[in-house]
Amino acid sequence: QVQLVESGGGLVQAGGSLRLSCAASGNIFSIRRMGWYRQAPGKQRELVATIINDGGSTNYADSVKGRFTISRDNAKSTVYLQMNSLKPEDTAVYYCNAQSVYMRSYWGEGTLVTVSS
Repeated sequence: QVQLVESGGGLVQAGGSLRLSCAASGNIFSIRRMGWYRQAPGKQRELVATIINDGGSTNYADSVKGRFTISRDNAKSTVYLQMNSLKPEDTAVYYCNAQSVYMRSYWGEGTLVTVSS
C-alpha cells in the first residue's frame, strides 16, 4: 500500500504561482511513476503531469506546458508541481497519483486550487 498526502493548494490571482507537494509513504519502493491530475467542477479528471521514478522522464498536458513543472525529491519521497502563470481555467481540485510496478494506482485526497481573474 502507498499513502499520498497533498498540500499547497489555495487561492491565487491570475498570473500568480503556487507549488503543490505530495508526500508518499508506505511501500514507496514499489512506485514506478507519480503524477498530478486535476478535476474542475462538472468536468472529468484529467492528467496534468507525470514523472517516472527511474530516470525522471516527465510528461505534461498541452494546456500546462511551459507553465507547470513537475519534480521529485527521492530522499523525501515527495513530488512537487510548480505552477506559474496561473489562469482561471486552472481552477480545480488537484490530485496526486502514484502507480506501482504492479500497475496498482493510488490517489491522494486532493487539494483545491482556485485562480481568480
